Amino acid sequence: MRLKAVNPKDLSLETLRLFTGRTPLLTAGDRTACNTMTIGWGGLGELWQKPVCTVYVRQSRYTFQFMESHDYFTVSVLPESHRDVLLLCGTKSGRDTDKISSCGLTVCYGAGNAPFFDEAELVLVCRKLYTQDMNQDCVIDHGAAAPFYKEGDWHRMYIGEIVEAYHA
Repeated sequence: MRLKAVNPKDLSLETLRLFTGRTPLLTAGDRTACNTMTIGWGGLGELWQKPVCTVYVRQSRYTFQFMESHDYFTVSVLPESHRDVLLLCGTKSGRDTDKISSCGLTVCYGAGNAPFFDEAELVLVCRKLYTQDMNQDCVIDHGAAAPFYKEGDWHRMYIGEIVEAYHA
């Protein structure tokens, strides 16, 4: 593995901008089965004195079942040269396509046997702390949310403690 372990508490401020300029892969599962998907929404911060990563997954997505059945998930940031991987993983379903094989990604495993990719520049391995369904009744700015939920299918929010981090 070419990635080096780093202490999650030592991540730089630039790393904390992960979701503003990059499009990471969210992966869940284990050594027997997993799925990955491109995500554009998320956040990093601190909760309960722990470094955390928050991600959002619609219940209709194939990755949802892996997020629900496993205690760990990973967020992998690939280099800009892997735009084709991000496109495929954001447009094809793992129900129909083995996206990991199609993209030629090398799977590694972190805590909880959580899969991530050796091609990444940065990987966060997260242990779920909290989940909650987003609810339209709780939305204050309906104009901001409406374009994303024309068909319903609201996201579930997952907050995970960052238990391992790897950087190229």
